Amino acid sequence: MTIRRMTVAQATIHFLAAQYSQRDGIRQRLIPGAFGIFGHGNVTGLGQALEEIGASLRDNGTDFPFIRAQNEQAMVHSAVAFAKMKNRLQTWVCTSSVGPGATNMITGAALATVNRLPVLLLPGDTFANRIPHPVLQQLEHPSSQDMSVNDCFRPVSRYFDRINRPEQLLSSLPEAMRVLTDPAETGAVTIAMPEDVQTEAFDFPESFFAPRIWNVRRTAPTDDDSSMALEMIARARKPLIIAGGGAIYADASESLATFASRYSIPVAETQAGKGVLPWNHPWNLGPVGANGGSAANAWAKDADLVIALGTRLADFTTASKTAFQNPHVQFIGINANAADAVKLGAYAIIADAKATLDNWNLSDMPPETRSTDIASLKAVWDGQVDKLRTPIEGRPVTQANIIGAVNDVAGPRDVVVCAAGGMPADLLKLWRPEDPKGYHVEYGYSCMGYEIAGALGVKMADPDREIYVMVGDGSYLMLHTEIVTSIQEGLKLTIILVDNGGFQCIRGLQMESGSPSFGNELRYRNVASDRLDGEFVPVDFVRNAESLGAVAISTDTIAKFLQALEHAKSLDRTVLIYIRADSETRVPGFGGWWDVPIAEVSSETGVNEAKRAYDETRQHQRYLPAG
Repeated sequence: MTIRRMTVAQATIHFLAAQYSQRDGIRQRLIPGAFGIFGHGNVTGLGQALEEIGASLRDNGTDFPFIRAQNEQAMVHSAVAFAKMKNRLQTWVCTSSVGPGATNMITGAALATVNRLPVLLLPGDTFANRIPHPVLQQLEHPSSQDMSVNDCFRPVSRYFDRINRPEQLLSSLPEAMRVLTDPAETGAVTIAMPEDVQTEAFDFPESFFAPRIWNVRRTAPTDDDSSMALEMIARARKPLIIAGGGAIYADASESLATFASRYSIPVAETQAGKGVLPWNHPWNLGPVGANGGSAANAWAKDADLVIALGTRLADFTTASKTAFQNPHVQFIGINANAADAVKLGAYAIIADAKATLDNWNLSDMPPETRSTDIASLKAVWDGQVDKLRTPIEGRPVTQANIIGAVNDVAGPRDVVVCAAGGMPADLLKLWRPEDPKGYHVEYGYSCMGYEIAGALGVKMADPDREIYVMVGDGSYLMLHTEIVTSIQEGLKLTIILVDNGGFQCIRGLQMESGSPSFGNELRYRNVASDRLDGEFVPVDFVRNAESLGAVAISTDTIAKFLQALEHAKSLDRTVLIYIRADSETRVPGFGGWWDVPIAEVSSETGVNEAKRAYDETRQHQRYLPAG
């Protein structure tokens, strides 16, 4: 057996550079490069390996680039966004030092796993030999010698391992690749690397480093499943397809358009599924659920069959189990993940979205005609969106006006990126994508701070697209430092910073729940009341962005904002456009509801009134089996 003597870190990077994913005959590098921030826990191990192996690969005509991020959480967000843009067929590896560098990645790991998106994490760990313990940044646990902060990754990772001996790589790394490339199992994969073990040498078999192809197979439905599902569809008078992220990751847009048109079945969108059909497709009813629109929510209320296509049916999609009011409604779940397919007591079809629809498109089932009803609902909804997006002379600029302006300027292949707060709800209703990759909103974990870091990953995945980052002032202040990385790497982003003076989304929820405004706005502490209800704290976001290397433009009207957007197109580096939005004017709901419990006992009249309304609405919640 031919062997190669390498350190654990060197072997890890060499192995990763030789892994490929393949679907539909298209092959690509599974792990094209690495993000990292070095410290004592990884600089002499993985850091040394990334430099040496990267240089060797470049000399041989390939590459394994390294990007130095500014924050460990952010680099995981970038890798996850890249994976989402690549339909889960590629992702990046992220490495950190021990201690805070590692735990900074936990939020990103949770985001990846919740959203079913692959990312590989290699946090440094404390010494396996334990001789110098306790080392810098080590957690000393009173009941265990082999526990470290990296054990916090276990519940948020789809696969977790710790390499305590060099030969453990031989089984651990292939298993990690299997999970990363499995549509049903994918999420964060964490392999903790003790800092001493990273530097230890071992005689690895040469075959371990041979290129390996991981086939991402399209599982087709069984004949029995197809027969049962098509019988259910044939009996339905008012069916509805709810398309989730799995439909986009499966590249099922064309198949879905064909299927929906052939059988006259309208399609509603989730956050992750928005864009699977163009907004103006005749069978696209738009968003459904708590943040849904009038068309999809009206149809969903009376639907007698709901086909859940690649969605995990989270509470925003089901309007906390109030969306489907037909007493005889049935469900079909089409998902690569069995746990998602069986939700709501659905007839579960464990299969790929595209393979399923392509199989069913061969059916001889006669179509139903529902186009008149769908066109009428769409016309009303489109008019509502137009009205919200259009500025009214003499009125303050609203967030809806800003979204409309960006959407009008953006090209059909450009991408909008957002994550948390009230902005995703408004974008779900108001943004009009034409391309399946034109709408990139992380809402499975709704993670503030994802926006700029995620946009960086989107730009890396498809550099030819213009990327528009929609971010509120609150989320910007949490994690804006990857502006520096975008400058460093020459990856242009156009950042739209909408300032409404704090966490206005949660303030709105707070006040709708009967409580007075408290703790959510960015205000000075009032000496008289000892509360944060003084004047707004002035933050110069323009100068802040400029200090990080971006071009920054301040605007105060929609006309100036549009001029700034056009100017930004001509620039070759990251641009921040600042505009203030009226915090009191919100996009209304359209028949959706979100279950957020109200205090059962309170001395505040508003809370008691909200509790009565909450209890009344809960009467519309339906028990739908989890499986």
